[in-house]
Amino acid sequence: MTTQPHRIVIGLGFGDEAKGATVDRLCAEGGVAAVVRFSGGPQAAHNVVVGGVHHTFRQFGSGTLAGVASYLSRYVLVSPEALGAEADELAACGVPDPLAMIAVSPDALVVTPVHRAANRTREDLRGDARHGSCGLGVGETQLYALPENGGAAAIRVRDCLTPDVLRVKLAALLEHYAPLLAQGTHEVPSLREMAVDLLEFGAAVEIVPDVAYLTAAAAAGSLVFEGSQGVLLDEWRGFHPHTTWSTVTPAPAQALLAEAGLGRGEVWGAVRSYATRHGAGPFPTEDRTLELPEEHNGYGAYQGDWRTGHLDLVLLDYAARVCRSAGGLDLLAVSHLDAAPVGVAAGYASLPLGDFTDLDHQSRLTAALAASRPQVTPLEGPVDEVIARCVGVPVGMRAYGAARADRVLEVGREAAGLAA
Repeated sequence: MTTQPHRIVIGLGFGDEAKGATVDRLCAEGGVAAVVRFSGGPQAAHNVVVGGVHHTFRQFGSGTLAGVASYLSRYVLVSPEALGAEADELAACGVPDPLAMIAVSPDALVVTPVHRAANRTREDLRGDARHGSCGLGVGETQLYALPENGGAAAIRVRDCLTPDVLRVKLAALLEHYAPLLAQGTHEVPSLREMAVDLLEFGAAVEIVPDVAYLTAAAAAGSLVFEGSQGVLLDEWRGFHPHTTWSTVTPAPAQALLAEAGLGRGEVWGAVRSYATRHGAGPFPTEDRTLELPEEHNGYGAYQGDWRTGHLDLVLLDYAARVCRSAGGLDLLAVSHLDAAPVGVAAGYASLPLGDFTDLDHQSRLTAALAASRPQVTPLEGPVDEVIARCVGVPVGMRAYGAARADRVLEVGREAAGLAA
């Protein structure tokens, strides 16, 4: 059995920090038994490039091209529709029988076409005040599962094994959303069509409880936990209301490890050499004049524009403090070191951590960021060293391009620029 630690990869920005490529590189090193997803759902878009093959991971773990199995824990929202489509794409990439490489928690919530249509209708009705949703139904699925909305009626993976229960829940779902959907233009399939699809999904994938899966996998090798989005979009620590409906800090992964009787995970924070944001929300260092090539991200029908900006040490420091308060931060994976140099902003705002789950505090931080006009200055020194000194942990991986071959794994403080 491998002696390497279990690892947790999270994003230190607003998403798009190359988490998937980092997971792929760690898996390619060998000794990894499974990639465990612990946040988000089908709105993830993790790009991995290996030997000229490119795939955008949404539901599967990003170790798939390295031959590593995937597990979707109870913290992940599962869209059977997206999962099936991605399995077909992976098969086209040369992965034999992708569905045999994935297992799912029976307690995971299921995203249906009704949730997706409701999500898009709600965003349409917001007009110019959109939150920046991906429009894939993730937030709506979480909203419907809240106790005040009758959480017991929420559809979970285990329901896809019981036709009678599934049909009752689908009927309640359609009734609940009928008034909202009547205000929009988004059509949904019939109850019968959805039931057939979800029952086929239940029969096609392995369904295993969290502790049972993690315990068995850890006996065969190490685990890599793959986060979604970024800490700055976290549902409780992000800048409300422009956040995701998911806890994207290391906390859920550390909780899964503890429940399975496994040791603490080593937390890797993924970060670009410059700042990015997809969609609505404050972005103090945004600079629309920057010309930074972006091969795998662009305009999204519901998210909106792809945005780029200068390195922001205020937000990086905030993300690091959030991680330390919720599972730790041990190493960095710095990507896009081949990009053209940008400037850096520091010390322009104070972003204190408030009480956990205090969304009024998060709204005040959002307002402060929206009003900020930071001074951008030239970088002094290599950007990876600047990032490491700001965050206070070593660099464990550097990336000089999009492909696996462009990523250099170099664990150790002497490689971090912190040793001097």
